[in-house]
Amino acid sequence: MAELKDLDLLSVQEARILLEQAARSGEALSNFTQEQVDRIIDEMARAVRKEAGNLAHLAVQETGRGKVSDKRIKNLFAAVDIYNYISHLKTCGIIAENKEKKVLDIAVPVGVVAAIIPTTNPTSTTIFKILAALKGRNTIVISPHPQAVKCTSKTARVMYQAALKAGAPEGCIGCLENVTSKGTTELMQNQVTDMILATGGPGLVRAAYSSGKPAFGVGPGNVPAFIERTANVKKSVRDILRGKTFDNGLLCSSEQAIVCDLPVEEAVLAELKDNHAYLLDDQERIMLERVIQLPQGGLNTDIVGKSPQFIADLAGFSVPEDVVCLVGRARGVGPEYPLSMEKLSPILAFFAEDGWKASCERCIEILNFGGLGHTLAIHSEDEEISKTIRCMINYADQDGDHKEIFL
Repeated sequence: MAELKDLDLLSVQEARILLEQAARSGEALSNFTQEQVDRIIDEMARAVRKEAGNLAHLAVQETGRGKVSDKRIKNLFAAVDIYNYISHLKTCGIIAENKEKKVLDIAVPVGVVAAIIPTTNPTSTTIFKILAALKGRNTIVISPHPQAVKCTSKTARVMYQAALKAGAPEGCIGCLENVTSKGTTELMQNQVTDMILATGGPGLVRAAYSSGKPAFGVGPGNVPAFIERTANVKKSVRDILRGKTFDNGLLCSSEQAIVCDLPVEEAVLAELKDNHAYLLDDQERIMLERVIQLPQGGLNTDIVGKSPQFIADLAGFSVPEDVVCLVGRARGVGPEYPLSMEKLSPILAFFAEDGWKASCERCIEILNFGGLGHTLAIHSEDEEISKTIRCMINYADQDGDHKEIFL
């Protein structure tokens, strides 16, 4: 009789083993000097820079989402730009001294970090979280998304081998191979875990914040981009499409809706066409909305990170091969208007409003629906209006509470 395997039990047990190894490793790592830590960080960054293209290819191959060229850019951003930003930071021992007040700032590691990785940006997020953890002399255990286990594990393995080569203690980087929700929950709630870095959907982020551990969560964005009447329309549209189409819209900071000031509506629509965006008619919009949202109300993950051509075919119509984005006029904002939600794909909702005040209200409505606390883009040459909008957004909330939206 074949051996029966309970994947939940395997995942939970693996999480516990990796956490115990990380805790033991952390005892040694906590005594490392700044020079030792920086050597480890440097070696890891070098290793993933060499593998940036291969890891990007593996991520697209495994998940079926995004573009290899763009994922390579994201990998290099983590391994080059983020590395350069943190490489000279002091994270060991005394990092600051106020002689007048006789106060010393002493950096100590948090301990064991549990890192939850999304399917949208699996390799680049893994690179970033490992670099950040070990720079502070913390050990880390990673839980990949079930649809991105191979590419996430490969990234962690490349960095772990490089860390060991540079003198890091064994067990400083761990990655779940048997991934289930119960294993991830064990990783977050286990008493050995000291901090959580969670990137994913709202349910995952809520679970991280309710775990009783210090947690940093990055959840969904529903980014409106306001094109005000004084804006450079050509540049605004070009920038919006560049952000929306990068990696097929997988970044949570990518634009989800254009809120257009009425006087420049025709110019914006013409510019969208000139830049190979496809403007949907009413029937196509209805067909598209049916595949954006699941019957129970959530986002249909079948469209996430897919091309405009794939999504159009799924919806039941076709678009030319040179189309980079689908644009549809949204009738409103909320669950009954699927275009107004975060879509994580090359799809943009389009709103036209008369004046910056009405446009601002629309942006607030969009953010309240799905992106509160995330991102807003303003394209304007009028600095005073931009400042006013930022102030209004800063304190706007549908319940009247003053929840800050960081811009």
